[in-house]
Amino acid sequence: MRYSSRLTVAAHILMCIGYFQGKEKLTSDFLAGSVNVNPVVVRNTLGKLKKAGIVRVEAGIGGASLARDPSDITLLDIFSAVETDTDLFHFHENPNPQCPVGRSVHPVLGEQLASVQSAMESHLASISLNDLLRGIGE
Repeated sequence: MRYSSRLTVAAHILMCIGYFQGKEKLTSDFLAGSVNVNPVVVRNTLGKLKKAGIVRVEAGIGGASLARDPSDITLLDIFSAVETDTDLFHFHENPNPQCPVGRSVHPVLGEQLASVQSAMESHLASISLNDLLRGIGE
């Protein structure tokens, strides 16, 4: 099962901004060179991160910068900012209500999957951008 790469692309962009801030002009072209994607992908991602209050973006030659301290930005913040659908699991719409399994599958399985979603969100919330930056070698 594959999920969107939006979280990893956004985290990569933010790690670049955190690492190079004050050392380089952080344009979409510069960031795209590190992520190895089209600058349009970077601009779209920066727009979502800006809307969430995670980055500041100055048009033209200004570039991007962190709007908050890296220790105050979590992977959950990033995930919530860039993913269009933050629910991991989706149910099939019309199980057979005449079947005992069909009429019970949503509440029974839904409770378990909600627990999995909650555990994932808790773990993402425990990891800060600062934690990620500490892992970058020279």
